[in-house]
Amino acid sequence: MQNEGVATDDTWIWDGGRVCLDFTNTLRHRWRSTPGETLRNPGDLTLWLQRAGLLTPGIPDPVDAAVLASGRRLREAVDRAVLAVSDGRLPSSSDVVLLNESAAQAPRPAPQIAIKGGHLEPAGTTTMSPDPATALALIAQDAVDLLLSSEIRRVRVCGADTCALRFLDRSPAHNRRWCSMSRCGNRTKVRLHQARARRSERTPAD
Repeated sequence: MQNEGVATDDTWIWDGGRVCLDFTNTLRHRWRSTPGETLRNPGDLTLWLQRAGLLTPGIPDPVDAAVLASGRRLREAVDRAVLAVSDGRLPSSSDVVLLNESAAQAPRPAPQIAIKGGHLEPAGTTTMSPDPATALALIAQDAVDLLLSSEIRRVRVCGADTCALRFLDRSPAHNRRWCSMSRCGNRTKVRLHQARARRSERTPAD
């Protein structure tokens, strides 16, 4: 069966702030020499696209290995391009070509907005695709929109040593360090507190 052995809902983290960043975060622990792949099979890709609101609910046509490979290539092109432009550099021409070709495979979704925290924010795309290949094109479109917007300068990499998730910093002071305060922020603070306590215990009293 196509969905046998696929990831569960808690495999993925949705703190990127844009669907294209959430997609890059499906490759976890990028700081490791061997990152953790969560899109392990076509069923994983199908489920992720449905959870992201890009793929029509239900049982779509089976995704083949070529679509999964294409999705992974798109994911890495998005990641390289976003990190380059957020750092003031130009993306590679090959990544630009891949993003443009992928984005052209789907109709452009209507812009969406939401009121959050007393101000307007982009709400992301609500356009759904009937097939995974077109859903991937919607991710490419979101990446192109991000690369051309002022928000690209707010893309961050989580400051936790064991995370490296990508996220959009929409904090008023633009100084958000963690992909999630409830996860990486608190864990880091607890770890630092414990380290200080251990050093204090080892320090001889005067």
